[in-house]
Amino acid sequence: MHWEIVIGLEVHVQLSTCSKIFSGAPTAFGAEPNTQACAIDLALPGVLPMLNRGAVERAIKFGLSVGAHIAPRSVFSRKNYFYPDLPKGYQISQFDLPIVGQGSLTIQVPTGTNGQTYEKTVRITRAHLEEDAGKSLHEDIQGLTGIDLNRAGTPLLEIVSEPDMRSAAEAVSYARMLHTLVRWIGICDGNMQEGSFRCDANVSIRRPGKELGTRREIKNLNSFRFLQQAIEYEAQWQIDTLEGGGSIQQATVLFDTEKGETRSMRSKEDAQDYRYFPDPDLLPVVIDDEWIEQIRSSLPELPLSKQAHYTADFGLSAYDANTLTSSREMADFFEATLNEVPNEAKLCANWLMGDINASLNRQSLDITQCPISPRQLGCILKRIVDGTISSTAAKEVFKTLWSEGGEPDAIIDTKGLKQMSDTGAMEAMIEEIIASNPSQVAEYRNGKEKLFGFFAGLAMKASKGKANPAQMNEILKRKLAG
Repeated sequence: MHWEIVIGLEVHVQLSTCSKIFSGAPTAFGAEPNTQACAIDLALPGVLPMLNRGAVERAIKFGLSVGAHIAPRSVFSRKNYFYPDLPKGYQISQFDLPIVGQGSLTIQVPTGTNGQTYEKTVRITRAHLEEDAGKSLHEDIQGLTGIDLNRAGTPLLEIVSEPDMRSAAEAVSYARMLHTLVRWIGICDGNMQEGSFRCDANVSIRRPGKELGTRREIKNLNSFRFLQQAIEYEAQWQIDTLEGGGSIQQATVLFDTEKGETRSMRSKEDAQDYRYFPDPDLLPVVIDDEWIEQIRSSLPELPLSKQAHYTADFGLSAYDANTLTSSREMADFFEATLNEVPNEAKLCANWLMGDINASLNRQSLDITQCPISPRQLGCILKRIVDGTISSTAAKEVFKTLWSEGGEPDAIIDTKGLKQMSDTGAMEAMIEEIIASNPSQVAEYRNGKEKLFGFFAGLAMKASKGKANPAQMNEILKRKLAG
């Protein structure tokens, strides 16, 4: 009988504030261990936390972006547990009164067939503010563990979904869309290698239509590839366990990236195990409508809105629109290029998703590091549209521009890449070709139309590849018709 996979994600987003959530200590990545942890982060006696307004503002931005309710009053609590990298012996978080309530995120999930996708909406249960813990470093040659408290107190927004996803592909699509969104609205840099965006996946299995099964939580997945691999392995492990007569115990597990498998770390705690209670050092957070509307007015057009705009107004496919809105910078580059060649959205999209992306990927560059500007790309495309150069010549201009710089028009002139558009010269050239191949002409006129390619090849060779293909084919057909 078929098993159904049930997945919910808890995503920890490091907010892009310059200082920590309850202190003025910096949050810059890569500092020497324990150089960015102040007295408040270390929970020294007598210190008091003070909430970072910028963290609250970023949480509101996210809530508005997913259509969520913003709580007019939210409360910080103490989540009690003991671990070496948690200096207070508790984590300041939010429990029953989070800042962001229920919302949703619509995603496009690839089917794996010719770029086709299907749409799915994932419900967001809540998003709450909390502080990060420190980090245990297991790098000492003597087998010792060090504690780096630089991350202690770093502001996080934990985004909790409903268990609405039914495959690893849906979970990855949701995580990718969330990653795009938090970068798009400027609340997180999204750097997964530095821990700015990390996922916990709650995975269970059940028979379709039955009650939810026992879940196991896979912690700290910091790449989309690992997220997919971990979910697929864990789901299969649970299926094999149940079909083998075993049972699933609620647990927290880690994903071993080298072995490609999950392994149990500890039994999974429930909320009551953390003994939550309101933090007596922090007042409730009160947010008025004026502040919410002020933040709402500062939001850019969101990815889903742009996707709808691109498909409805530019005639692009859902796949193209989704790719072009994979980041705000990519969308900006596309629109700036389109401004150079209006009404050529598909041409712009093809070059951006094709030659530009391929060249960026080869050199591990981001679109913001592209050596070709939208104006320069637009100039190349204009020369294709007005017939100055062929698509083949355009690629040569592109390669030169990428590696050497310069201006497209100058490169076209220097390399002699302009197409032959002189119809008189083309007619004379084609007449000579026809006169030199009488037997083939006779065969063509007797119905062997495949020979047209033969004549087109001779014509292109005679023009040294510079003939305008559309013009040449039109003249060739007329001349061969006799």
